[in-house]
Amino acid sequence: MEFVEIPAGKFWMGWEDGLPGEGPRHPVRVDGFFIARTPVVNAEYARFVDATHVAPPPLWDNPRFNDPQQPVVGVNWLEAVAYCEWLTVTTGETHRIPTEAEWEKAARGGLDGSRYPWGDVKPDTVFPGVALPLTGPPKVGWGRPNGYGLTDLSGSCHEWCIDWYEEGYYLASPMVNPRGPLAGTRRVSRGGAWRHQIPWSTVAHRSSIPPKLRYSDYSLRVVRA
Repeated sequence: MEFVEIPAGKFWMGWEDGLPGEGPRHPVRVDGFFIARTPVVNAEYARFVDATHVAPPPLWDNPRFNDPQQPVVGVNWLEAVAYCEWLTVTTGETHRIPTEAEWEKAARGGLDGSRYPWGDVKPDTVFPGVALPLTGPPKVGWGRPNGYGLTDLSGSCHEWCIDWYEEGYYLASPMVNPRGPLAGTRRVSRGGAWRHQIPWSTVAHRSSIPPKLRYSDYSLRVVRA
């Protein structure tokens, strides 16, 4: 797993043109951290399954989803957290899924005012000749890297975040290292998903589902802090 350093600093989170809950646009400062260049792939998650003997995701044997270099999918929030805890024990370094603010800062790649991770260029220019709808998550490394060198941030899979979801959270969220509400019923996910008719989500787009649910377009990306 290759990690990229995201420097500490301020960025503008959210936007005014999206769905309820995606605004207002507001300044946030986060501490520095390292984030994986791509989502966790099947080959990486297989080592966790083999070492801990946990049940593999339901789509593990489906040829649409089990290429070693595809993002692992069908992993719920609890399993994403367990995977990071196993990495922490195995490596001796703290691993976890990102906060929502960390994910957005990393995904923006230094382009605070842009619509997509790569800028404002339309997706059909960045992904020429791609036939929609997609039939599964592409292998990682798909598309143009953003300013930090991260890929697969839009058009691939939703990625779990630590935070509980609350639609109006931005109206009162802390300006430094926000971590979401103290409680809730749904966990935040970020990133565009291949199952959608239009998979190219904007950097500020927020989605959420209950933490025990799993879908074929839900994956995870790891932070080392």
